[in-house]
Amino acid sequence: MSTSISACPACSAAPAAEDLADRAAQKDARLALSLPSIHCAACIAAVERRLAAEPGVKSARVNLTLKRATIEAEPEVTARQLVEVLDGIGYEAHELDAGTLSATQTDRAGRELLMRLAVAGFASMNVMLLSVSVWSGAEDATRDMFHWISAAITLPTIAFSGQPFFRSAWGALRAGRLNMDVPIVLAIVLAVVTSLWETSLSGEHAYFDAALTLTFFLLAGRYLDHRTRAVARSAAEELAALEVPRVTLLLDGQEREIPAAELVIGDIILVRPGGRMPVDGEIIEGQSELDRSLLTGESLPVFAGVGQAVSAGEVNLTGPLKIRASAVGEETSLHRMADLVAIAESGRSKYTSLADAAAKLYAPGVHILSALAFFGWLLYAGDMRVALNIAAAVLIITCPCALGLAVPAVTTAASGKLFRKGMLIKHETALERLASVDTVVFDKTGTLTEGTPELTNGADVPAEDMALAMALAEGSSHPLARAICAAGKAAGVQPLTLDAVQEVPGFGAEGRLAGEPVRLGRAAWVGATAGDVTSTWLKHGAAAPVAFEFSDSLRAGAEEAVRALKAAGKDVVLMSGDTRPAVEAMAARLGIATWVAEALPSDKAEQITALAEAGHKVLMVGDGLNDTAALTAAHVSISPASALDAARVASDIVLLGGNLAPIAEATQTAQSAVKRIKENFRIATVYNIIAVPLAVAGFATPLIAALAMSSSSITVSLNAMRLRG
Repeated sequence: MSTSISACPACSAAPAAEDLADRAAQKDARLALSLPSIHCAACIAAVERRLAAEPGVKSARVNLTLKRATIEAEPEVTARQLVEVLDGIGYEAHELDAGTLSATQTDRAGRELLMRLAVAGFASMNVMLLSVSVWSGAEDATRDMFHWISAAITLPTIAFSGQPFFRSAWGALRAGRLNMDVPIVLAIVLAVVTSLWETSLSGEHAYFDAALTLTFFLLAGRYLDHRTRAVARSAAEELAALEVPRVTLLLDGQEREIPAAELVIGDIILVRPGGRMPVDGEIIEGQSELDRSLLTGESLPVFAGVGQAVSAGEVNLTGPLKIRASAVGEETSLHRMADLVAIAESGRSKYTSLADAAAKLYAPGVHILSALAFFGWLLYAGDMRVALNIAAAVLIITCPCALGLAVPAVTTAASGKLFRKGMLIKHETALERLASVDTVVFDKTGTLTEGTPELTNGADVPAEDMALAMALAEGSSHPLARAICAAGKAAGVQPLTLDAVQEVPGFGAEGRLAGEPVRLGRAAWVGATAGDVTSTWLKHGAAAPVAFEFSDSLRAGAEEAVRALKAAGKDVVLMSGDTRPAVEAMAARLGIATWVAEALPSDKAEQITALAEAGHKVLMVGDGLNDTAALTAAHVSISPASALDAARVASDIVLLGGNLAPIAEATQTAQSAVKRIKENFRIATVYNIIAVPLAVAGFATPLIAALAMSSSSITVSLNAMRLRG
């Protein structure tokens, strides 16, 4: 007997088993769920404990950073089943296609840098100990022995620990350009080569410790830079993972579970209540309500009936629908949104950081200066050994270690400050871009508002009517029904017991009390007249309908954030896919003069692009799938931690709390950070103006040059720490 598995929004099920023998032969199912509402270790424990207790689940691991659960289970366990389990303990979950997602990445790059840093630090300490003996007066064979031991430690250490710089420099040279790592590599290599030459000639000075110390400092800067941002995954990959992996195909009146990739235009599919649309298409049978909030930003469900067009990614709420596919696979609206994101991502990657901009000017000057020092001393003294030592000293003393630390030291300090305020910096250049913002674009639903309706006239509704409404609403997943139940429970009202309660797809719910009909739903369905306020209506027998009115509550700090941004001279824009009256009312409430309503995802991205082309530096703040392309197209972007995975991944900064107030402060912190970065560049420049003539004149050995370079790095780091205050 075949088993049908519904194509729900949070379901990544194994193929249906034909019989027990086939089922036993199948491999375990690997399921992936997005958990946008988890935020702490207690959430992890609760989710893992509940999933592990479900029959058929072998293991469940939750990653808080990715807000994702990975489950190993028996083939018959479906993700829909697990989503319902998590919903029962208060955690929202969404389907992710485990086949589309890469395996959860550990921070390999960070671990690699840390390992290379540790090796360089350990080796430099040992070589310094050997150098102390030389500085203390070791001579002849003893000195040479210490130098050769130092060489034996230094060569493999440099070969291993210096790889990040070697790879970066080689990549730049192959592309016909210079970056900050080119002079770094030259300084390290020249220090090692000079030291080997001096050692082979029984010279008094070798600079292996300088080469290792230089490598250690630079790796420390590189690791600080890496730690300032989260491991970012592709937002386009996240969007693709939200596409429904398996669908219920109707073929000759029979239901058949197949991969969504096998669908073709014209296929008839069944989407059950709670299921996400896997294709663009047209409803040919059934009626229901659709939740379009993740795609369009509309805060309330919309009616769906025969002949209506639907888009991939919309969620069917109340009744089963039969859909004729008009676009499948890469042609669906959801996939086209992923393409928009990918295009925007590639545009953002073209942004040049301040450090890279400095390298374009700095690197050629360093190389030219070192070459001139070499040839000048070779002509003046006629001694290759002296000329090479001075050229090495020039390269080391001008090595951009201070410049290499200028940015990561500041971004680490600024990131720490913002983290304490509830903001996580993800992208390496986010602070630099945030500092130049002059226009801030807010999404409405889920960003400026909580994204969930709240009953506003509950105090005016008689307790008996509230109890009746709760009795009809408690079995529904409709957002307005949930709001009624929440308000009733908060008021201490207990639902009545009704007979023959059933949900009428697209209209509401009905039942009977003492033989009299009771309805809760649309105005026209119960004989009421709809007004401008979002409402649902209760009708009991012959009594007049009672209105339950709702509004979307404002997110904490929204008014403060808008007010502070305007006071700082920023232009504030409200851009939403919600209806015109809802957007206009929100704009008036917050004092936002410029607003756009009923904007599609592509419209938002185009508006952001148009602002950029007009010379504006745009900060986009959004939370939904409909905001993802706009978040990526913006100069810099922020999303709340409650946002869906795709929005958080597309953004540069994540707002960890529910309060929007820190956004205005973040722009000020970013401006201070860029000021400190530029100060660090000036410190490094002044240092070079003083130190370089001494090195060129032959007054600085490579060892003294290394000590001077270290002092400049420490100065830069101390200046960066001022930002914490």
